[in-house]
Amino acid sequence: MNPTPSPKPWLAELVLLSALWGASFLFMRLGAAEFGALPTAGMRVLIASVFLFPLLLSKGLWPQLRQRRARVLALGMLNSGIPFACFSFALLSISTGLSSIINATVPLFGALVAWIWLKDRPHGVKVLGLLIGFVGVAMLSWGKASFKPDASGLSSGWAVVACLVACLCYGISASYTKRYLSGVPSLVIATGSQFGASLGLVLPTLWFWPAKTPSLTAWLALLAVGVLCTGIAYVLYFRLIEKRGAAGALTVTFLVPVFAVLYGVIFLNESVTSWMLLCAAIILCGTALSAGVLKLRRHT
Repeated sequence: MNPTPSPKPWLAELVLLSALWGASFLFMRLGAAEFGALPTAGMRVLIASVFLFPLLLSKGLWPQLRQRRARVLALGMLNSGIPFACFSFALLSISTGLSSIINATVPLFGALVAWIWLKDRPHGVKVLGLLIGFVGVAMLSWGKASFKPDASGLSSGWAVVACLVACLCYGISASYTKRYLSGVPSLVIATGSQFGASLGLVLPTLWFWPAKTPSLTAWLALLAVGVLCTGIAYVLYFRLIEKRGAAGALTVTFLVPVFAVLYGVIFLNESVTSWMLLCAAIILCGTALSAGVLKLRRHT
């Protein structure tokens, strides 16, 4: 008699990773409210660097990081420094749910940048997916397109732009990695890029450091986003790539907004409109088509 097969272990890691990355929007909002956008981003990458460095040493990968330090450090601002700062800024004026839905467009920007830079041209259904995805972004952003400052001096329009800039940076970093860092161990890229982002953000972090001492809650939020949502999340993500491949790991894109919206509703009393859900469905559909996760059947 054959034993009952156990649940796939990678599935639990996929859900955990989605939950952690979904929580990053909550923690960044809590941190940015008291630290400000740039110090929040700077502390996040610094904490992640401190967490990841011992893992790098334990795997004996320090020589590889030293050998490729210029390329890896330069990547840091593209895949962490600028995006984290942009999302921290955006979360000061828009909801965690909205920002996480826009974040789900990263594969769309990745495909677009690869098309332009690497000449990796998508065909057929993937092109349709790009069009559908960006239509969803336009629909979602339209209602937030006000660039008029509110009482706090912020505007939702610039927040949406910041989210899109972050997604573009993620897309550029993916092509950069493929072109210049192909074959480099993932932990080397993760640790080195956090070092690079820390170096790039150290002066802005010090310059914009808040005059008023942040609360314990804000400090704990930064510790959580640095260790849980960056350090541990990177380890889980790379484990997932090893087990399921890049396409399988991409599935996390569709689950992150679910957790982010849920956390926003529970902990921040954020509201979710039917329009947001419709646009999210369109964006995720386009992302799935462009990434090859969802395929259309041909009838003969």
